[in-house]
Parts: sequence; structure tokens; C-alpha cells
Amino acid sequence: MNATEESRHHCAVVDIAEGKLDPSAALEFVSDPGFGGIAMFVGRVRDLNHGRVVTGVSYDMFDALALNGFADIAARCDAEFGPKLKLYIAHAKGRLGIGDLAVVVAAGTPHRDEAFRACRQVIEAVKHTSPVWKQEHYEDGDSVWSEGCSLCGHEPEVARDAHAGHGH
Repeated sequence: MNATEESRHHCAVVDIAEGKLDPSAALEFVSDPGFGGIAMFVGRVRDLNHGRVVTGVSYDMFDALALNGFADIAARCDAEFGPKLKLYIAHAKGRLGIGDLAVVVAAGTPHRDEAFRACRQVIEAVKHTSPVWKQEHYEDGDSVWSEGCSLCGHEPEVARDAHAGHGH
């Protein structure tokens, strides 16, 4: 599922993928001859969390609500960073193995500082305000839904400070 949103100031791709995420598609999308800065975050499934051996994760979401949320995040970035911004937001859905890509966020801007700040703002907002649920699968056969902080209603900066250091 893919939605490309073009407003008067920005261009963004928001995507939910049941297959593999492609960071090269993000890089290609946010590239522009006038952009000297591109920042990218690629989140992968790790093999250890809270002292437990992880064998994989499953992500679930209500696609239309998640896509709308990603588009809202892009619009908020547009309001802050202005017309010279391209964003790419993609999140995986379904079962993922260790090392698989869970999320790809990229930001292209004329300067590196804006690219880094926009990329960080987007990933924090995706983690703290998007309707994405994660279930971790463990070596002992147990599976647990992460508490997370989806839809908690906090602003991304507040949520980031309140949840600093916790592993979701």
C-alpha cells in the first residue's frame, strides 16, 4: 500500500509494506539536485531485547489509519521545515526475522542540519504517535505484544523525553 502526498510545500511518500522495505527507493525519492543533505534512519529487528533472545517480530496496524498518521507527520514536518523538503516514510507489516527492516525514514533538504532534524522528528513521531503494534517472538516459544506508546497523545518531544532509553 502506498500513498504519495503532494501539498503546496512538500512531497512525501508514505508506505506500508508486507514485503521487504527498500532503502534505495527512499534515497532515490528524497534526492534532488538542490539538496545537499539527506538523512536516513533504517530500523532493523534485533536479536535481543530486555535480556530475552528474540527470534522475530510481527507488526500489525490498521493501514488507512497508519497511512493518515504518516501523512500527518509529514505535514507537521512541512510546517516546520518549509518548501525545500522531501520525506519518505515506510513501515513493514507482518512477520519479520532477525535483521529484517522494520522502518525506513528519509529526509532530503538543502542542508544537512535540516535533514538530520527532520529525519529524527519523523522517526520519533512514527514511534510515539502511530497506530503500529509490535509482537516480539522469543527463543523459548513465548510471544509478547510490546506496550509501546502508540496513540498516547503526547507530542513527539514529550514522548521522547518520557520514554528515553526504553527499548521499543
